[in-house]
Amino acid sequence: MGDATVQVLAICGSLRSGSFNRMALRAAIAAAPANLRFDEGAIGDLPLYNEDLRESGEPDAVLRLKHQVAAADAILFATPEYNYSMPGVLKNAIDWISRPPSTSPFAGKPAAMLGASAGRMGTVRSQLHLRQTCQALGMLVMPGPEVLIGPAQKVFGPDGATDEATAQVIARFMAAFAGWAVRLKATG
Repeated sequence: MGDATVQVLAICGSLRSGSFNRMALRAAIAAAPANLRFDEGAIGDLPLYNEDLRESGEPDAVLRLKHQVAAADAILFATPEYNYSMPGVLKNAIDWISRPPSTSPFAGKPAAMLGASAGRMGTVRSQLHLRQTCQALGMLVMPGPEVLIGPAQKVFGPDGATDEATAQVIARFMAAFAGWAVRLKATG
């Protein structure tokens, strides 16, 4: 069971190419067990959610992302923390993908999240809001371990590499995520 291949969709909640969360996501992918395969979901080209627009025909960027979520066995989010919550661009992507609720590809998907912030508390509040949103959509959110990286500017080097302690935390997190996703895939 532990060797089953799991297709993971990685979604970064930051649009900045050099963001700490993109670095954290890259570190997580690099530390992942060999049975996890990754694809990245692009959220930067999604328009603001508008039900009128959805009803008249979803934009191609939305359809692509929905297809990626549907094809994935599990979802891995990397989220910054903006104003004590997840960034609007990430919430916007979730809103697009989850509509209409009767056909949401999120339902039943194993999910996990990590995040990095310049603040000492990392992304604890952002992850709490993201966790609540994911659970409301029927996603099966891994209960732990958590990865709350902060202050990120002291953790990541200019090349995006993490310090050794953070690398170990991320490796444990990814091993747990692989187990979580494989276990849920086997029961699904």
